[in-house]
Amino acid sequence: MRTRTIRLRPGADLDGFRAAVRRLIRDDVAPDAVTWIAGEAQSLFPEDAPAAGPSPALALPRAVAALVPAVVMHRDPERYGLLHRLVRRVADGERHLAEVASDPLVHRLNLMRKAVASDLHKMHAFLRFRRAGTGEGGAGGRERFAAWFEPEHHILAEAAPFFSARFPSFDWSILTPDGSAHWDGRTLSFGPPGRREDVPEQDAFEAGWTDYYSSTFNPARTNLAAMRAEMPKKYWHNMPETAAIPGLVREAGRRVGEMIERAPEAPVKRVPARALAAMAAQEPASLAALNAVIRASEPLVPGATQAVLGEGPQGAAIAFVGEQPGDQEDLQGRPFVGPAGQLLARALREAGIDRERSYLTNAVKHFKFEARGKRRLHKSPTAGEVAHYRWWLDRELAFVAPRLVVALGATAVLALSGRQIPITRARGPAAFAGKPYGGFITVHPSYLLRLPDEARPEAYEAFVDDLRRAASLAAAPAGAFG
Repeated sequence: MRTRTIRLRPGADLDGFRAAVRRLIRDDVAPDAVTWIAGEAQSLFPEDAPAAGPSPALALPRAVAALVPAVVMHRDPERYGLLHRLVRRVADGERHLAEVASDPLVHRLNLMRKAVASDLHKMHAFLRFRRAGTGEGGAGGRERFAAWFEPEHHILAEAAPFFSARFPSFDWSILTPDGSAHWDGRTLSFGPPGRREDVPEQDAFEAGWTDYYSSTFNPARTNLAAMRAEMPKKYWHNMPETAAIPGLVREAGRRVGEMIERAPEAPVKRVPARALAAMAAQEPASLAALNAVIRASEPLVPGATQAVLGEGPQGAAIAFVGEQPGDQEDLQGRPFVGPAGQLLARALREAGIDRERSYLTNAVKHFKFEARGKRRLHKSPTAGEVAHYRWWLDRELAFVAPRLVVALGATAVLALSGRQIPITRARGPAAFAGKPYGGFITVHPSYLLRLPDEARPEAYEAFVDDLRRAASLAAAPAGAFG
C-alpha cells in the first residue's frame, strides 16, 4: 500500500485539512494510507500529488462540523489523522458517530476538544497586558500594551478576536512561542513567534491589583488543590496578583485562628488603600479621560462585549444611575436602549424630563449574563462587583456635577450609599452621605416589566410620579436638599 503524504501549515491549518480530506474522500484513500505532516517536519515518504479534478464538499453532521475546528487547534500530532478517520467513517454511513460518546475514537476527540476549550478559557482569564509605551505619534500617540502567554494548544487565532472586542481603544500585542497577534484599533493581524523578554516585567498598576487580590483572599477557604486546578502554576509568572499567593497561604492558618478568636462583629467593607492609590494614579483630568480608562478596563466578570459609558451633558441638573447594561446596551454601547430603557424614556417624557438634557449611567459598566443557548440572560451583580466599579462611578458623577442623582433600583442605591437599603422603605428623597448632590430613590424600570399585566399600570403611574418629584427637586433653589 503506497502512503500518501499530506503537508499542512504549522499550527491549526483548518482550511488545509478541509481541502485535503475532501480530496482523500474523493480518491477513496484509507486513513491508514495517509501520513499527515504539520509545519517543517520531514517525511520518510515522498509527498504524492493528488489526482486532478474538483473535490466535492462534504455534507457533515452538525456535531462533526463543530468538532473538527476545535480538534484542529490541539497540539497532538495525530489530530489530523484522527479527524480523517472520523470523517471517513461518517462518509461511509455512520452519520451519528459523533453522538456515540462511548466510541474510542469519539471519546478521544472529545477529550481533545475539551482540552482546547479549557485552554481558551485560561487564555481569556489569565492573560495580563502591561503598558509598553505609545504607538505611532510619540507621546501623543495611542497607548500600547503587550502580553506574554504560553498556550497549551494552537489557539492564538481563535482567542485574539476576544481581546480586540474587549480592548478596542488601545494598541496591543500578544506574544506566544507559536506566533503573535497585533491590534492597532482597526485591524487584527498575526505575525511570527515572540519572546518573553519583549514584554515589560512590571506595570505601575500591579501593586494596586495585588493589594486588591490580597484583600479579597479568604484564608478560611484556602484549598491548594482547587487553586492549582483552576489557576495552574505555569501561568503564575505572568499574573501580578499571584506573587502574593505564597505569603497568603503561609498566613492562612494564623489568620483563621485570629478570626475565630475575635468576637462576632458586623462586616465592614474595606477598599485597599494602595488599590485606591493606584486608581487615583490614573488621574483622569476630564470625563473623556475617565471614559477612556473605563473603556480600556477588563470586565470583572468575563463575557461583556464592551464597557457601556454614561451618556448626557456635563452639568446636567439631574442624573439617573441604573444597575448595569443589558443585552442591547452591551451590543450598542449605549445605556438604557433596551426594553427597560424604552420604558424609562416613555416615563421621562410623561414626567416632563428631557432625556437629552439629563445624564444616564449605570453603577456597573459591563454586562453580566448567563448564556442559555443563543440568549444572554441578565445576572445581577454581587456587592463585590458593585464595589469594584464604585470608584469610577464616583469620579464620573464628580465630573458631571448634577444637582440631583436618581438611584434606579437597589444596586444603584448600594453603589451610591455603600449600604443595602430596601427600595420600598427608602423610596423618595434621600441623602447619600458625603455626596455633593441631592438624592432620590425609586424602582428600576425593569422591575415594572416583571410585574403581572394587571399590576403594571398602577406601578407605572407611581414611577412617573416619582420622576416628577425628582424633577421638582432638581429644579428647586439651592439648599432644598437639606
